[in-house]
Amino acid sequence: MARQKGIIKLKGTIGDITFYKTQDGHLAREKGGIEASRIASDPAFQRTRENGAEFGRAGKAGKILRTSLRALLLNSADGRMVSRLTQRMVRVIQADATNERGLRNVIDGEAELLAGFEFNIRGKLGTSLYAPFTSAIDRVSGEISVDIPPFVPANMIAAPSGTTHFKIISAGAEVDFEEETFVVQNSETAILPWNAVPTVAINQVNTVTPNSTKPLFLALGLEFYQEVNGQMYSLKNGAFNPLSLVQVSGL
Repeated sequence: MARQKGIIKLKGTIGDITFYKTQDGHLAREKGGIEASRIASDPAFQRTRENGAEFGRAGKAGKILRTSLRALLLNSADGRMVSRLTQRMVRVIQADATNERGLRNVIDGEAELLAGFEFNIRGKLGTSLYAPFTSAIDRVSGEISVDIPPFVPANMIAAPSGTTHFKIISAGAEVDFEEETFVVQNSETAILPWNAVPTVAINQVNTVTPNSTKPLFLALGLEFYQEVNGQMYSLKNGAFNPLSLVQVSGL
């Protein structure tokens, strides 16, 4: 892989060189590699096929989780979130001690490895929200909750420059990775002033299916706003809004 320089940037293929654009800029690489038909049938590539199957499974699992949290992710994700989540899903699948290599899956893996995943590396929850909170996943009732005692926003929230207001958001999700379905409920506070006045206690309860046997997730995040002439605007289009999986129950 080589980086393109100069005024004119190329896209496409010339001879054996392919030119393309990524988040890292305009790049170029030499064509090559092994034919797909050989990878699909040659015994020498058995491990490659197994890895490919599990990577594809991780990608699908990441997509259904992202879809379940889409309402929150619209303003709380970085450009590399998809690939980072897929990598974490691979770790979940590799923790499957039940099935053979190539057949391992999320259900028999360790979904708890997703706990702490940050959907926006430009604004992490752990370096944005310092107010103490408690979270809980109650499988019997289906209640996925977070409780935040009163706190002073200016002291306990590290907000980006230009912030005048904020909102606390959460979601409880029940995800069936095999059927690619989900049940989700979201909660949010009103838009609150980022100042030195203590908030009231915040309690958000998101309900999914009682007695569920599927993996359950609790996502918690912040949205930052700027007030201009009485109107609220999402600060920098949500570039620094944190969202994190603060608790996961894989059963």
